Amino acid sequence: MYILISCLSVNSVFGTAAFFPRLLTDLLSDTHSVSREACILQAFVIYSYAANENIILMLMAFDRYVAICKPLQYNNIMTPRVLSVLIAISWIYPMICLGIAGILNARLTMCGNKLWKVYCHNWEIVKKSSLDFRRKAYQTCIPHIVILLNFSVALFCEVTLSRFATLELPIGLSIILSLEFLIVPPILNPLVYGLNFPEIRKKILWIIKASK
Repeated sequence: MYILISCLSVNSVFGTAAFFPRLLTDLLSDTHSVSREACILQAFVIYSYAANENIILMLMAFDRYVAICKPLQYNNIMTPRVLSVLIAISWIYPMICLGIAGILNARLTMCGNKLWKVYCHNWEIVKKSSLDFRRKAYQTCIPHIVILLNFSVALFCEVTLSRFATLELPIGLSIILSLEFLIVPPILNPLVYGLNFPEIRKKILWIIKASK
């Protein structure tokens, strides 16, 4: 537990080191500017700090769970080797993921230079990228979001109906809701993803015009 508390303290220093020096520099300077590289680095450190904080807090909760619920097995479960591996994962995994995000951000073509926050973060950098990139990103992400929401809502309805079978719903509505996640996604997936391709959209428009 004490090792995890130490990791939490180190992570706090790591996170604040990316924010407060930059903030103090801006407060003491007449020009409030930051280079693109420094902005991406600050975003990487701040997001890494937040991810590490969450993971370390989860590890602390797991440590307390083992200590309270399995006190006689604590030393066998939370061995120094296990603890070292968990701590290493809590630092390395977020940095790898966010490092990839930082590399992708560095490749963006920027079309703006004003930030409306006191620190840099990924979405602010993406919003300053070229409109062409943002259009492509929206076209790529929106179909995934639509499919995910549809399947998640349908599956939630099925689980809710199965768990609370006493709900006073018409039998027809219950059947429709229970089958929605089996019927709608297979039909909706080809439509949503297919319409994302210009060739398919042109072909559909050609068929519609030809049928008139």
